[in-house]
Amino acid sequence: QVQLVESGGGLVQAGGSLRLSCAASGRTFSTYSTYTMGWFRQAPGKEREFVAKIRWNTDTAFYADSVKGRFTFFRDDAKNTGHLQMNSLKPEDTAVYYCAAAPGWIVGRNPSEFGSWGQGTQVTVSS
Repeated sequence: QVQLVESGGGLVQAGGSLRLSCAASGRTFSTYSTYTMGWFRQAPGKEREFVAKIRWNTDTAFYADSVKGRFTFFRDDAKNTGHLQMNSLKPEDTAVYYCAAAPGWIVGRNPSEFGSWGQGTQVTVSS
């Protein structure tokens, strides 16, 4: 099992930037040929939605249309840490952001496909 700890959330004005980080420990990615790390978010009263994911061994990232061009997901393999750089933030980006991970490459974007989750970090974008 992998333990995930998010950091970097906070309050920012619209148009601003934040960087979220997700540090993995425990049975980390080196045990598998590859791993998928993902970011999801959940706003009050809404379902948890996909934001981005990365294929660890190739450092290839995929994004939800709503964040494409504004968010960048990259990883620091030496530190087993993934980073989500969020630029041009909008009030509709306000949510609790969760890091998730699963062994192998997860083709889909469903939260149920990820077995390990962090505790979440709040991102609030004011207008």
